[in-house]
Amino acid sequence: MQDTGEDTTHFGFETVPEAEKAGKVQGVFTSVASKYDVMNDVMSVGIHRIWKEAMMDWLAPRAGQKLLDVAGGTGDISFKFLKRAGSGHSTVLDITENMLIEGRKRAETAQMVDNLDWVVGDAMALPFADNSFDVYTISFGIRNVTRPQEALNEAYRVLRPGGRLMVLEFSQIPVPLAQKAYDLYSFNVIPRMGQMIANDRASYQYLVESIRKFPDQETFLSMVQQAGFENTSYRNLSLGIAALHSGWKI
Repeated sequence: MQDTGEDTTHFGFETVPEAEKAGKVQGVFTSVASKYDVMNDVMSVGIHRIWKEAMMDWLAPRAGQKLLDVAGGTGDISFKFLKRAGSGHSTVLDITENMLIEGRKRAETAQMVDNLDWVVGDAMALPFADNSFDVYTISFGIRNVTRPQEALNEAYRVLRPGGRLMVLEFSQIPVPLAQKAYDLYSFNVIPRMGQMIANDRASYQYLVESIRKFPDQETFLSMVQQAGFENTSYRNLSLGIAALHSGWKI
């Protein structure tokens, strides 16, 4: 790649100018939006649902809380949060409008329209005032952000004092043999599933590659701390295939 003086980042295993990544990610999720929830079930054999319930168990939503669900897509986390809380409000923000459109359809079906807002926006430049939310979640989305540290900094800014960050993301298995087996599955099976179910092999090839480029658990924990969060910790899920990271704005 010729040196043009531009800052670069990764798009899967490809190196691209930073200015291009958001558009490429938007293209991926625009392509898979209508099949995204089905593919999540197929790719994880339904285990992503268990991970999300584990996220809610640790988060322990309370009545009346205001949630910001970034990269919230079709609203899966927001629906779970509101049902656990009993009452409250969620703002779902995503860079891809097609994902939000699918989420709105689900909200209408579940008769939860009044408890949800849907906002097209960038995780690195949130269109909200400081100290606006009680809880910030991002689920399987931060690895797609061009500069994850900036997204974490923004999370800290918009949370109220006493507010909580919770990140659910694919991570690294600390057992090399298990990681190798998982890689074989990921790179050989998931793109083929994407072709069969969503007619889109390339997008799912990117999603698999993006997982391998994401920092490991300890490195990401240090990024959460760098953003200003305290009482930080993480929990591995399914041996570390995914991980939950938690932090508080004190």
